[in-house]
Amino acid sequence: MMQRWLPVGIGAGLTAVFFFFVTLNNIQTETYDLERFSTADETIRSPVTVEKEQETERKVRETVQAVADRYTTSEEVTEDQIAYVNEIFDAIDTLEEEQLNVSQADQEDAAVPVADTEKVQALRQILSTDIAEAVSSSVLTNLINASKNEREAGKMLFTSALKESLENGVRRENLETSITNVKDAVKYSNLEMDTKEGLLELSEFAVAENSFFDMEATMEARRTAASNVDPVVVQAGEVIVREGQTITNEIYEDLELTGLLDSERNLYPIIGLLLFILLLSGVIGHELGRLQKLNELDRGKAVALVTISFLVVSLMKVVSLYAPEGSQLIFMVPAAMGALLIKQLIQERTAIIFSIVYALIASIIFNQQIPALLNFEAGIYFLFTQLAAVFFLVNMKDRLALVKAGFGIMTVNVLTVLLFLFLSFEQYDLMDLFIYAGFGIVSAFLSVVFTIGLLPFFETGLGILSDSKLLQLSSPNQPLLKKLLTEAPGTYHHSVMVANLSETACEAIGANGLLARVGAYYHDLGKTVRPHYFIENQLAIKNPHDRMPARESAKIIISHTTDGAKMLKANKLPVEIIDIARQHHGTTLLKFFYYKEKESNKRAFESHYRYPGPRPQTKEAGVICICDSVEAAVRSLKEPTEAKIEEIVSSIIKDRLTDGQLDETPLTLKDLDVMQRTICGTLKGIFHSRIQYPMKEAK
Repeated sequence: MMQRWLPVGIGAGLTAVFFFFVTLNNIQTETYDLERFSTADETIRSPVTVEKEQETERKVRETVQAVADRYTTSEEVTEDQIAYVNEIFDAIDTLEEEQLNVSQADQEDAAVPVADTEKVQALRQILSTDIAEAVSSSVLTNLINASKNEREAGKMLFTSALKESLENGVRRENLETSITNVKDAVKYSNLEMDTKEGLLELSEFAVAENSFFDMEATMEARRTAASNVDPVVVQAGEVIVREGQTITNEIYEDLELTGLLDSERNLYPIIGLLLFILLLSGVIGHELGRLQKLNELDRGKAVALVTISFLVVSLMKVVSLYAPEGSQLIFMVPAAMGALLIKQLIQERTAIIFSIVYALIASIIFNQQIPALLNFEAGIYFLFTQLAAVFFLVNMKDRLALVKAGFGIMTVNVLTVLLFLFLSFEQYDLMDLFIYAGFGIVSAFLSVVFTIGLLPFFETGLGILSDSKLLQLSSPNQPLLKKLLTEAPGTYHHSVMVANLSETACEAIGANGLLARVGAYYHDLGKTVRPHYFIENQLAIKNPHDRMPARESAKIIISHTTDGAKMLKANKLPVEIIDIARQHHGTTLLKFFYYKEKESNKRAFESHYRYPGPRPQTKEAGVICICDSVEAAVRSLKEPTEAKIEEIVSSIIKDRLTDGQLDETPLTLKDLDVMQRTICGTLKGIFHSRIQYPMKEAK
């Protein structure tokens, strides 16, 4: 059991270890032995994003100190002061009206003029106490003596200037300035001099402090300003010091802050990388385990996956080491090669899984050795180019399929490169677009070339049977197929018919149709050892078995499976083809000769007339086991009607099932039902009824 899962553990483990050491220097922080005021020998970038706390605190202090004190203007004070002024003018108007009424009542008496002091005294009696005590008699006298129109104009001018000054806020420190502003409005007016003098003196009373310091509003403004201060940070990848630049105190502090002067390496990036690689190895191990459960993973395929991973990631690493900073040479990496090889050597799902893994590794490898940075542009590009390889590599009937896939990869590469260029918001001229798009074209071209060049090494060196290898083996020019055609033409025709049936049936149940076809071509190669002992090659000759003991005949017939396996092995054909030749009869009973022997020898052993096996182990071998018998049985029918075909196919499948020949295959009852309908449909198309043309009568 442990030996069976050994390729999974070794494959996932080796790949994980390789990924770790390849990406280690991309996350490790290099340290420098530098002194203050020395000269930098190279350009040094920050490996991490870190806040400069002291600079941030200083910036906050400066911002808070720059916040002006907040004051609250009292609308009550403003309204009171304006009301006081209005009260003065209204009181004067009221006093004049009263004096006018009195004079009209006493018009028969001689008019006695009222003195200014009496007017002021009367005015004080009707004014508020605050006004009467604060406003001087000279102010009141000047306003009383002004004409009504003059007084109205002065009131309008004065109250307008006063209101504007109070609404702007009068604080203790700007009280004199506010009074001066009101006085200037009066001074430069067209009023009479006496009125101006009264209003100028009234300004001292009317303009009062109405704006007071607001502690709560001030603190809130300072808190808001402090919260809006962006922290001062050194960004990952930011140049701290350039080559030849003097290391000032500020630069030295930045180097120290980012850990570039600390000889003790930070272990956290390494721990993070270990976790990342652990997750990737889990994905790889799960996929390899799935292949193992499906019996689709052997030591050769495990080695192929590890080798391909080494090749693809090594190419990325080499380009990352020698490509200039910010260079677009990463678009030339032939990463699609990995997906093309894995899809041909293993299967499509595995190619997709490893494409994602390689793209994630690329995002670290091309991070310009900045631990906190992942190059998502590189990751997306490598993911798209590999998925394009998986998508466009279809119908692998010849090497031209790889070329067609290359054009598809090329298109996706160019579109992805242009996507990055247009999203960058940088100005590129037409030549730049052509150059960068050319990188994508070169990548696709190199991927196809490397795939075509490396594929034979994996097929031959590791014994992996790919579609391209199967296509080569299916060529009629293959020496063994030529031998079969020339020495056993009947068997060759039978093999071609079985190949057609097997391929159709395998494709219907999701098995490898191409493998079934090629395996069927070679499954009866052992009959070339004694071709005339098999009925399909007996043309115009007597059957030699008629003159032989049943036991001898059975030995000859049964030996064609082992003879074929030996010939295929000697010619170094893939083990999958050899297994099909050995397993296509399983341990079935050679009924004709067994019952013939039973007629004369009641003690005949059934084991002497059974094939040595082993029984079919794969879906393809199981399908060929059934199709081989079906084709021979149907061909022996004189009038193969649809009913007879269905009956024969059904009986053969049931016989193989009840005899236990399919017990070791992954075939399900549903698969057998689908196979039966597919095989019947194919045979009905081959043995359809034809129009019988009338014979020409002899004259």
